[in-house]
Amino acid sequence: MFRILLVQQMNLFRAALAAVLSHEDDLEVVAELARVQETVPTAEVVRPDVTVIDLDLLTNGHLEIAAQLNKAVPDCAILVLAGPGLTETTLETLDRHVRGFVGKDAPPTQLTEYVRRVAAGERVIDPMLAVAALTGPRNPLTAREREILRVTGLGGSSAEIAAELHLSVGTVRNYLSVIMRKTGARNRLEAFRFAEEAGWL
Repeated sequence: MFRILLVQQMNLFRAALAAVLSHEDDLEVVAELARVQETVPTAEVVRPDVTVIDLDLLTNGHLEIAAQLNKAVPDCAILVLAGPGLTETTLETLDRHVRGFVGKDAPPTQLTEYVRRVAAGERVIDPMLAVAALTGPRNPLTAREREILRVTGLGGSSAEIAAELHLSVGTVRNYLSVIMRKTGARNRLEAFRFAEEAGWL
């Protein structure tokens, strides 16, 4: 019997997923969450074999949750539910920490198959997601620009960003100017939101 932790913010979708998974004799949903911040403490208690988590929750400023879950419950495989907006950058960012990706519009049989496979130690990715991610628009931001935007998303000033990343304030401002030009944003927070929604962080 494989134990599953389900993390999805939409009540009806989460209930439907739980019903699909629980219908299988060898799968048991041991906990359901709507808030991604509860993932790690809940997993430490229920000790799931697989955590099925919505990509939208992770990319909304919580990509670190995957790494934290790996560290807290290393035997738990992570399977990400992703839509067509999955980008190559997000794929690369999460690849170290998750075992697989399955499309939100995948048939129930594919979801249950992928849960079993990641629980058994395999790595899986929905072919349609892989094609969409690898043929989608390339990320125009450099690694340093992404780093600056991530700190910006925490609400830091130019001076605070500079101190955090060991750069001069002038250098940070120059980077932010380039970032806003690339994203077409009017300010740094708008640039952060745009980049996050595009999967560039």
